[in-house]
Amino acid sequence: MFLSDFDFVLPDELIAQTPPAERGASRLLALDRTTGSFSDHRFRDLPALLEPGDLLVVNDTKVFAARLLGRRLPGGGQAECLLVRRLGAGADGERWEALVHPGQRLKEGSRLEFGDDAHRLHGEICARRFHGRRLVRLWSERGSVSDLVDRIGHVPLPPYIKRPDDAADRDRYQTIYATSRGSIAAPTAGLHFTPDVLAALETRGVERVAITLHVGYGTFQPIRSARVADHEMDAERYDVSAAAAEAITRALREGRRIIAVGTTSVRTLESLSVTADGSVDASEGATALYIVPGHRFRIVSGLLTNFHLPRSSLLVLVSAFAGRDHVLAAYNHAIQQRYRFYSYGDAMLIR
Repeated sequence: MFLSDFDFVLPDELIAQTPPAERGASRLLALDRTTGSFSDHRFRDLPALLEPGDLLVVNDTKVFAARLLGRRLPGGGQAECLLVRRLGAGADGERWEALVHPGQRLKEGSRLEFGDDAHRLHGEICARRFHGRRLVRLWSERGSVSDLVDRIGHVPLPPYIKRPDDAADRDRYQTIYATSRGSIAAPTAGLHFTPDVLAALETRGVERVAITLHVGYGTFQPIRSARVADHEMDAERYDVSAAAAEAITRALREGRRIIAVGTTSVRTLESLSVTADGSVDASEGATALYIVPGHRFRIVSGLLTNFHLPRSSLLVLVSAFAGRDHVLAAYNHAIQQRYRFYSYGDAMLIR
């Protein structure tokens, strides 16, 4: 299949720039992936759209303030550093893979400074990496690097949100069940959940379990090849606990539906090994699984997701699950009905 097969025209004003006034106030489009039929709902209707015995799998990763704004030394010119992946720590600080700006001026040996006199974080460009990335060393004379990043860093909002982050984003660009720090992008399908919705799901008899996949910059990486199959995904770290594996195994053996919350949960689940008797083992590691049409879904039987960018790996994944024609028809309906798109936008349930 070609990348052009996954294109659509989206009016700019439908790209959500802010979250809804209240968490959980989003709209929800339900799509039947067998028939292609769809219906309009509110997110609070989710419990009624699921069945008792369904297993809801959420990603409990936590976004950290990965965007550092500072200055170059000497001279004091502006500099920006987006922390992509922690590589390790030593006596002289932490090593990170990062994207920096201005890239042409931040060469090997360049020094950076972030924060103020009370909360100072130092940086040094140690090496150039692939795709414009840098190996950066971070250190501080007082306090841990992680604590300082959390204090002085900015929420790494996606590039299609055309505004600076603000204080509200620290709460709203985070799921209410986030516990495992490590992502530079939120698993946005989970942003809609409220305590009331979770309680209603439990009352409905819907089981819930958490897994972890730390979302990296690859979630925004465009497909640059004309042929969809030629694209490669960045590897991302995941962790599926023994308790989660046991819950997934029970659901598989009992023939119950497994509803993944977000494409990150889909990629994690579909990366797991499943034995002939439907057994899944606890696992942790990295996955670069790229799901395209033709993929045989072994675990996931339902998907709750947001609306995605045209020509993106996320749209390709959703199309692999529900069928390209069904998905694009549902997207066309969503555009006509003025649904909000992308990270802070509305949701879609595919069953």
